[in-house]
Amino acid sequence: MTHLWVRAEQRPNEERVGLTPDGAKALMAAGIRVTIEESSVRAIPIDGYIAAGCEIAPENSWPSAPSDAVIFGLKELPEDGTPLPHRHIMFGHAYKGQHSGKALLKRFKAGGGTLYDLEYLVDDSGRRVAAFGYWAGYAGAAVTLKCWAAQQRGEICGPVGVYSSKDALLTDLLGELDAIGSIRPSAIVIGAMGRVGTGAADLLTAMGCSVTKWDMAETAGGGPFPEILAHDLFLNCIFARHGTPVFVPQSALTASRALTAIGDVACDPDSDYNPVPVYDRATTWGAPALRVSQNPPLDVMAIDNLPSMLPVESSYDYAVQLLETLRDVSDLSAAVWTRAEADFITHSKDL
Repeated sequence: MTHLWVRAEQRPNEERVGLTPDGAKALMAAGIRVTIEESSVRAIPIDGYIAAGCEIAPENSWPSAPSDAVIFGLKELPEDGTPLPHRHIMFGHAYKGQHSGKALLKRFKAGGGTLYDLEYLVDDSGRRVAAFGYWAGYAGAAVTLKCWAAQQRGEICGPVGVYSSKDALLTDLLGELDAIGSIRPSAIVIGAMGRVGTGAADLLTAMGCSVTKWDMAETAGGGPFPEILAHDLFLNCIFARHGTPVFVPQSALTASRALTAIGDVACDPDSDYNPVPVYDRATTWGAPALRVSQNPPLDVMAIDNLPSMLPVESSYDYAVQLLETLRDVSDLSAAVWTRAEADFITHSKDL
């Protein structure tokens, strides 16, 4: 019997989970053994998993899970350098030149384990089978608006946190904007036709912002693009890869511009393909804005686990998308899984 072990998340400000109690029940009905770790932070309470009939394990006990268990989590493992002997399903952030990613792949090589990267679980057409993109864009646009609002007050954006629901986020943000007045910033979203861009545009529209929507057709000629500098806000919502143009070059820091806030939802500052090379590190929940220019101000928001601001909505949405693929975890020779394993082999073979 295939054993799926859902680990607790160990990263700060991470309350999401990729499997709901109903999903776990469906997997068990399909003959998959499901273990759920206890978690002090998970947005979906453990009671639902107990009622579904899952086995329950102590929080963070996955390193001692049976060797044949498939460990399923979302975000990074603790960077303790230990070898990884299990098969892991997770976001590895390891295939685009990230420095921390190389260290992760070396741990898999040392332990003999395998990474099935959630970002690279794709169907026959190359489209991801599941993504948090919509909620990443939604939350990313909200925090970028908060950065802009703080600028209007002569400040820099303060800490952000988890919201119990989308409605709670909208109420909070609308109150912050209304306290400034009726003015709303203009925004340009690149990648507007995708999941991330759709979420960003939806949030901005809900807040009364004018939104320019760009996608592949508008960026096909290569960057940089002066139109970006003519908007108050820029939301980068594309999946960067080889050949992705530079959207905002270093010269933008001193150029004449209306642009004062960038939401880099894609958030790959240490990638070789970063299309927004005006900053060099991700921002955090405690310090969401990195000020890269002073006069006029230019703040970059680049939080890399944005959907966790709305952990309930984003968890249920993602888990529904992923469930059919997880049903095939008992047969890792299925095409989705073999493609992901091939990506792992390709990127780890020269370490």
